[in-house]
Amino acid sequence: MSSSRPSSRRLLPSSLRGKLIAQLIALLAVVCLVVGLVTELALRGFLISQLDDRLAAASERGSRPPPAGTPSFPVGQHPPDALRVPGQGIGTLSVLVGLDGVIRSGVLRGVAPTPENPFPSDPVPEDGLRVLLALPPDGQRHSVDLGELGEYRVVSVHNAYGAVLITGLPLSDVTATLWQLGFIFGGVALGGLLLAGGIGAVTIRRTMRPLDRLAHTAAQVSELPLDRGEVVLSVRVPEADTDPRTEVGKVGAAFNRMLGHVAGALSARQESESRVRQFVADASHELRTPLAAIRGYAELTRRSSDEVPPEIAFAMSRVESESARMTTLVEDLLLLARLDSGRNRVHEPVDLTRLVMDAVADAQAAGPGHRWVLDVPPEPLVVVGDADQLHQVVLNLLNNARTHTPPGTLVTTALSTADGQVTLTVTDDGPGIPEKMLPEVFERFARGDTSRSRAAGSTGLGLAIVAAVVAAHKGEVDVSSEPGRTRFRVRFPADDFPPVEK
Repeated sequence: MSSSRPSSRRLLPSSLRGKLIAQLIALLAVVCLVVGLVTELALRGFLISQLDDRLAAASERGSRPPPAGTPSFPVGQHPPDALRVPGQGIGTLSVLVGLDGVIRSGVLRGVAPTPENPFPSDPVPEDGLRVLLALPPDGQRHSVDLGELGEYRVVSVHNAYGAVLITGLPLSDVTATLWQLGFIFGGVALGGLLLAGGIGAVTIRRTMRPLDRLAHTAAQVSELPLDRGEVVLSVRVPEADTDPRTEVGKVGAAFNRMLGHVAGALSARQESESRVRQFVADASHELRTPLAAIRGYAELTRRSSDEVPPEIAFAMSRVESESARMTTLVEDLLLLARLDSGRNRVHEPVDLTRLVMDAVADAQAAGPGHRWVLDVPPEPLVVVGDADQLHQVVLNLLNNARTHTPPGTLVTTALSTADGQVTLTVTDDGPGIPEKMLPEVFERFARGDTSRSRAAGSTGLGLAIVAAVVAAHKGEVDVSSEPGRTRFRVRFPADDFPPVEK
């Protein structure tokens, strides 16, 4: 049962235009069918009425007394046969049951008469004769099937001699006429349906053009990056498709009002984000000076020659450590604010091969407990962008691998080029990233293990900076992870880099 439903649905049109055309053709087909049936029934009644008139005349001719000069027949002998009456047509059936029970029957043939046989006829089959003899001689017309002879319209009466006379005329002409009319009407109806379907398709297509334009406008809006950045939502439904007197115009006008509300909401969101970014940038910039002073005084206390109590020394070391961590956080926030605002664009060639080699060397010095493998081509891969930001991308990926994997983990950094793209991959054989964390791993302040991240000095902004810098360089970054293998892949277009911010 369930397997037949999808196949039946596939046979039906899915578009509104197709459904309207199908319904139009179905409605016209029903109308043609009803008209055809009514016409056939009316014509059949008319032809049967005419046939009944001819049948009454033939029965009267066979029932009237013989003309003058015809020898009379005493009661009990055979009266004249109705077929031997002048004026009967070809195919006329006659069955005469005499008063003595003798049955004479025949059907006039369509052959030339001869002196020996002026009324050539064929006998009535026995099965048909039984059907005819069962009819009451009440003068009512009946349609009967006589087997080999076909269908007949018959009447049974008493003739002038008191014998039972059954007269019949074939229904073949009526049936042939009805079939001919059915074929003609069916052909005309089929042609009319095809013509109406074609004209309907053109008419519906022209009528549905405003909906097509409305769908095109919606598609344009759907392609706009509405989730971030400043969005100018200037797309609107044309004024010709916003007439409130039409159904499509009501939809178009409502769509334009909705776009106006969305544009207002996007403007408010952009203003709010701009204020937040400006606040973060200003706060980060202002915090750099006091943080530098705190770190300086803490370091000065640690280097002082005067002896300080152990608890004071420990407290000052913690102040120096946390100020250093806070300085890193402030620098990351300031970088993200600059990336979001799009200021200080840099457009210069960068030797990505040398940059990756230096970053791996720095990571090896910071994490000697890990195994570091470098796989870069012998020739330099030069891209265009900001060298400091690209270096931070590589360094953040390597620090992420070092921070979130145990000592002894193999970290492989590879650089390659293919299909007009430069691809950087950082792969490790550590425990992997939990599946629920993968969709938000590049979000800001996202941490898979809060306690480890904080203990290792992670701010939760490293991968967010990677995603922001890569996006500013018109590149792509993705991650795939499973237990025993985690791979970060960054792809940049090899040529035509746009200016990026610093």
